[in-house]
Amino acid sequence: MKFCYIDESGTGDEPYAVMVGIIVDAMRMRPTKSDWDILLRELEAIVGRPIQEIHTRQFYAGNGPWRELDGPRRAAIIDSIIGWLTSRKHSLVYAAVEKVRFQAEFQSDPRYQDIQTLWRFLGLHLILSIQKQNQRFEKNKGNSVLVFDNEERERVGFTDLIQNPPEWTDSYYNRGPRQERLDQIIDVPYFADSKDVPLLQVADFVAYFIRRFIELESGAPGRYANERSQVQQWVSMILEQAISRASIYPRRQRCPCAELFYSFAPLAIRN
Repeated sequence: MKFCYIDESGTGDEPYAVMVGIIVDAMRMRPTKSDWDILLRELEAIVGRPIQEIHTRQFYAGNGPWRELDGPRRAAIIDSIIGWLTSRKHSLVYAAVEKVRFQAEFQSDPRYQDIQTLWRFLGLHLILSIQKQNQRFEKNKGNSVLVFDNEERERVGFTDLIQNPPEWTDSYYNRGPRQERLDQIIDVPYFADSKDVPLLQVADFVAYFIRRFIELESGAPGRYANERSQVQQWVSMILEQAISRASIYPRRQRCPCAELFYSFAPLAIRN
């Protein structure tokens, strides 16, 4: 059984939004959680105050409890966290949206009524990607539990969307004539507080850096010398853990459903 812990970055005023899921085998969850707790305790010793969770935006900017840490020390911690993630070989899945085009164009799409919000658009793409990836494996039906960071405004609408996915999503994973829709997903999505679920913090961390990578590759100015090359290096390591690109942003032979998600994705992440 697999658990996928999902969080997003950039659903405020930022130009791009990213959602990431960290996919963990049930047998490996406990040591991963324990190791993350050890990391937080080590960070507490560095900053001299309790740390319940890493808010990546705050950490990267050196705000809040991280104010006394200079850039090189924060970069070293980021190196350590990414090394920690990649050494555990957990898979990840991601989705991204260029928000200006999405907000300007999606409402005129007939499929808008089935999704309506940016958050649901990202979440549906993520789940379809997991479905497409996992159904390639034999005897894998109903193998994934989805856990999202709390999003009270979306919970009911998104749960209904996943319980009753629209017919036009079938082509994304070539649904067979006798195949149940989204048969790789166990039950409905669950929602939890990231303070209580460490792997949601990991998803937030990864989503932030993928979003920052997209911003820099799309022309945003760097905040410090060599930021672009540094973020490229971090994200390159992160994406080595991702599921097949063909399950997320296939380069060719895209069905209309895959084309929808591809069309609103930033060039930096889809090409």
